[in-house]
Amino acid sequence: MTAELVRGQNHTLPQTRLEIRVSAGTPVVAGATLGDERGTVRGIEWIAHPGSPQLPGLEVSQQAAADHRLAVDLEALPTGAHRVTVLLALPIGVGGPVRFGAVPAPFVAVTGLDGTEIASFTLTDLDAESAVSALELYRRQDVWKVRAVGQGYAGGLAAMLADQGVTEPAALAGTIQEAVTRGLARSVAPPPPRTPEGDRVRHATGSADHRPTAPPPPPAPEPPEPLTDPAATGPAHTAQPHTAPGPAAAGPAAAGTSAGGPINYAHPRRQHAAPPSPPPTAPPAQPGQPAQPVAGDATGWSMDERLYNQIWGMFEDLARAVAAYRSAVDFAESRMDQELDRALSDPRNRIGGAGDRAREAARAKRDELASRAREALDRDLAQLAAEAAVVEPALPAAYAGWGNPVWHAHRIPMEIPMALRIGDLHLPERTDLRIPLLVRLPLERGIWVDSGRAASEAAALMDTDRLRRLAMETAVAHAARLLAVYPPGEFAVHVIDPAGSAAGPLAPLVEAGVLAGPPAAGPGGVASVLAHLTRRVDLVQMAVRAGAADSLPPDLDTGEQLLVVNDFPHGFDDRAVTQLRYLADEGPAVGVHLLMVADREEASAYGPILDPLWRSLLRITPVADSHLADPWVGHAWTYEPLTVPPGSRVLEQVLAAVAEARRAAGR
Repeated sequence: MTAELVRGQNHTLPQTRLEIRVSAGTPVVAGATLGDERGTVRGIEWIAHPGSPQLPGLEVSQQAAADHRLAVDLEALPTGAHRVTVLLALPIGVGGPVRFGAVPAPFVAVTGLDGTEIASFTLTDLDAESAVSALELYRRQDVWKVRAVGQGYAGGLAAMLADQGVTEPAALAGTIQEAVTRGLARSVAPPPPRTPEGDRVRHATGSADHRPTAPPPPPAPEPPEPLTDPAATGPAHTAQPHTAPGPAAAGPAAAGTSAGGPINYAHPRRQHAAPPSPPPTAPPAQPGQPAQPVAGDATGWSMDERLYNQIWGMFEDLARAVAAYRSAVDFAESRMDQELDRALSDPRNRIGGAGDRAREAARAKRDELASRAREALDRDLAQLAAEAAVVEPALPAAYAGWGNPVWHAHRIPMEIPMALRIGDLHLPERTDLRIPLLVRLPLERGIWVDSGRAASEAAALMDTDRLRRLAMETAVAHAARLLAVYPPGEFAVHVIDPAGSAAGPLAPLVEAGVLAGPPAAGPGGVASVLAHLTRRVDLVQMAVRAGAADSLPPDLDTGEQLLVVNDFPHGFDDRAVTQLRYLADEGPAVGVHLLMVADREEASAYGPILDPLWRSLLRITPVADSHLADPWVGHAWTYEPLTVPPGSRVLEQVLAAVAEARRAAGR
């Protein structure tokens, strides 16, 4: 039976190999410190954090996440360690909450390796604190116990480390936050917050459904305001792609409802909408058979939103199913090691064949547990694959790959979609099960197409010139997709090609006449384009702050702007680099976005001054690479870029449709 602890209460631990599971509802930093008999931390070598996640007997997560699993082996701790303190802190400078009072109460559980809960603790009554000592494992008279602590620190991570006797706590806290920021930069942005009524629809079956628990889809965001509010172009930037607005930002619809007036069913970014209709219903399942999957099996105001929610649900289902499988295999390996240790420590098993029989029995148990875990995983994967098979053909153009027939009949829309597909994700347990990687529109982060050979193993085997051309072709394809899903005249693409080396990949955009101007070349062209977009950001920001959006110059294009930069930093002087960083930081809030093709090593001469730029961009690659992490359990997912089928002219057809729609609209 699980011991539900309150502050100060302790509980004896029945075993020494444990997992500490954290569920916070928002990304948090999880770490741990080792203490001596007095609870003093002897040095930084006794602190496990995202920048240094492993110590003897202790391992923590390498990035901020809403859920964590910390592995602890109390018998393997360094000599002199009598205490393990679990620390939680909110990431700083990433656009998220800054105090625990603004987020759901974190929940911490101590479990065995098989997942059985031993003790749990909910950290309530936190307010201004941004860091907290959650619980501690301590040894008293050779018996290990767990104590619920819940000590919060308004001074943050530095104050908490200082309280444990760490020297130079501010410097260490800065190092930890820097590691967290780097981790968030490679993390796929999590879906919007959940609501109780947002569960994915599940149809009754005649037998138990072995599918992993499905996540609720995100709620519909509030409609964006005109350029009188900085949030008009999209939700909060960086780690969270969408943050549900609070009461102050609820807008006229909320006001009308609270006043008892009619409910406003206006959908965000939709010109016309109706109340949410029920999702499609799958055919009744036969007794003993799982329900048949159906496209749009999620709640939402439109089919596009239901599909978006369904894809996010599939993403989380796959992440958690694989996490359960890997955890079960780790448990099987750990159990085999324990049994082998016990068997070999018995002198009687060293004579005759007793030792060999003990090894065989331990390995047989390991194989049985791993086999059962694989069977459960295969069952989950089969159901997800069946769902993907019906979802993929039903996707609208913005969510579909280039090979989907929907692109051949695509017409330029009169309203922007919720999201855009920029690639696929998969895990090694089943590489043919691909999850579309969707980013919300308008873009909230710029995109960096990494053209460096050190980006991945596949890139290292490729010729440098070929890799650069492939990276630019990837950027052109993304620019074309953005042009195709925006209404005519509401999205403009600018190109900086300092050396003119991307003439070939840029040909589809240039020949279709869909660029805002010829690709800028040379230092003069770079300076001109950057000055134009910097001026636009400045003017819109001033208009927003003054509440005078109607005072913008008549020649100012208020549509979304995309700047494609090739071969950075060639052709950029110090002033141009500063302007580019400014656009990366301030541009997304007012509709100016970056799509950079660059090799980070070629910009190494600038040193750490460009680190914030790289972190602000979502890194993708022109070839397959395992560099993205999910926001739930932190798996390393393989990213596959979208490619145009060989011999297909779908890209040219789509760009021709964009040009024709612009002419028809007089743009």
